[in-house]
Amino acid sequence: MQNKIYYKIGEVCEITGLKPSIVRFWEKEFHQLRPLKLSSNQRYYTSNHIDLLNKIKYLLYEEKLTIEGAKKKLKEKTTEEKLSEIKEELKSILLDIKKSIQEGRSID
Repeated sequence: MQNKIYYKIGEVCEITGLKPSIVRFWEKEFHQLRPLKLSSNQRYYTSNHIDLLNKIKYLLYEEKLTIEGAKKKLKEKTTEEKLSEIKEELKSILLDIKKSIQEGRSID
């Protein structure tokens, strides 16, 4: 994949192997897939959109999920994402504790 900021639908279709009609249909079905549209009504996609299209393609064509099943799967957070959120929350708590100790306050 080229290192561009935005891709037109033709480029996206070439990269993903999808037809433009499929990409446009999936835009309506998957709220995460919203390309930038300018006054010319030309769609501009990012590399994140392309990654998402490939993931949707995998879920529908390889995993044989329905559209609804793919939507649910995309909403689920991976274990790695959950662990990352927990890690960030713990960091915040530890920083609060450290700040309290430095200020000589008791920790409640």
